[in-house]
Amino acid sequence: MAETTGRTCGEATMRLLAEYGIDTVFGIPGVHTLEFCRGLAGSPIRHVQARNEQGAGFMADGYARSTGKVGVALVISGPGVTNALTPLGQSWADSVPVLLLSSETASYTHGLGLGALHEIPDQMAVTAPLTGLSARATHAEEVPELLQRAFECLTSGRPRPVHISIPIDVLGQTVTRDWFRSNGEIANEVRPDEVETGRTLLANAKRPMIMVGGGAAGAATHIRNLSDQLSAPVLCSTAGKGIVADDSPLSLSASTVRAEARQYLSTADVVLAVGTELAETDSFVEELDLPGALVRVDIDPRKLDDQYLPTVSILGDARVVLSSLVADGPFESARPRETVADEVAQIRAEILQNLTPAEAQHVVLLRALRDLLPEDVYVAGDICQLVYTGAFAFDVSEPRSWSYPAGYCTLGCGLPNAIGAQLAKPDRPVICLAGDGGFMFTPGELIVASEEQLPIPIIVWDNGGLKQIQDDMDARNIVRVGVEGANPDFVTLARSMHCDGVVIEDLDHFVQEVPAAFSKDRPTVLVVREGDGWLRG
Repeated sequence: MAETTGRTCGEATMRLLAEYGIDTVFGIPGVHTLEFCRGLAGSPIRHVQARNEQGAGFMADGYARSTGKVGVALVISGPGVTNALTPLGQSWADSVPVLLLSSETASYTHGLGLGALHEIPDQMAVTAPLTGLSARATHAEEVPELLQRAFECLTSGRPRPVHISIPIDVLGQTVTRDWFRSNGEIANEVRPDEVETGRTLLANAKRPMIMVGGGAAGAATHIRNLSDQLSAPVLCSTAGKGIVADDSPLSLSASTVRAEARQYLSTADVVLAVGTELAETDSFVEELDLPGALVRVDIDPRKLDDQYLPTVSILGDARVVLSSLVADGPFESARPRETVADEVAQIRAEILQNLTPAEAQHVVLLRALRDLLPEDVYVAGDICQLVYTGAFAFDVSEPRSWSYPAGYCTLGCGLPNAIGAQLAKPDRPVICLAGDGGFMFTPGELIVASEEQLPIPIIVWDNGGLKQIQDDMDARNIVRVGVEGANPDFVTLARSMHCDGVVIEDLDHFVQEVPAAFSKDRPTVLVVREGDGWLRG
């Protein structure tokens, strides 16, 4: 008879996750995750109780987004998985390494349509389109191999979320051996001919520009050095903010949403695009005007021959590729740095001159906020107009400091993302920016932030409904429908969840309340009402 460890598959899975360095999981226990919970008892892994699996998924996303480490959501089969599907889509769109670990109905029920508790006819098929790997363990001894494959997908190449299902009968099986993590290494080489062609194009460029996305976050030093050598302006996607400091004389931040920046981009004779999809949601135009040569660097081969066909494509990790580009020595700029900096300053000035009245109010708040916040603050942005403006009007100086998931663009992500980020790095200040509409998607997670005693200021921009859609309807002469619903009393709501809440009265009040919020042992909801006099100057 084979020896056993005395541990169930659920217990052994938690032990193996700890071997992979996982220290926190987010979820809601249920009858189908009891064996996982048995494994959490006495484990070094901390379990954070969300109030909806959607919140758990967003918390795992925020944990991973702010650190680059793997975030984990632990959910029941069926509704737990489907509730977590929206944040999984966000992680997919932004290449965030999130592991969704779930139970599944007993394996002997699969395909029989017996109406088992939490049954989905094909649970793997539900998550497969939004994951790099969706797999099921049919026996306990398959789990170590599945987790090895999962972490390879999560940590090598382009990160993609992963879903691993373990049926409840498999979770209860007793394992026969101890499980250990795999330490497999992934080769990362680039082709010298591709690098040489790219280097030649950049060396001969008269007006080079650089575009960076989240895939370049690990190569910030290289990007900054290359920008300085070439005197090349840098534009970023929302995921690329901070790779080059937004207040750098050569940075245009995430301003491709602005016509002024896009027109300037079209004057480049060579564009170096690093770790960016050049996606429609980076600019919100169908196609950028890129008449010059395009050098694309990406770890995902599918991004090298999509909508924007490059003059040369270089497959590989951004840090490795850029190191190779400068291996033969620094570049020489074709134009004086001061000239380029003056052009960038002019574009910034034009953007500020062309703001809408609402955007001008956003800028008043964002500038005041920047003066109040620590340099290393992490900003968790929900999907709202304040954050749209902040993409180009709020300065951060390091990568993984600004979260605005423009790709999937799902409301309700801000607060739980902030919770995950704060728990990932308790000593780093975290602030949440949300609109009144988006905040109402996940308000229940306020009580999680309160339970965890997180000093997160949560700014709710109250503009009376779904303002962006109101504006879109007005612009198309559509009678408004479904965009002007009532809001709760946000202060009373906050206090009912053991948080503080306050309506901001003026700039002095704002300047007082934001720093105070960081010194508390609970979150503070700060309601800012669009149109108030202090915002209009």
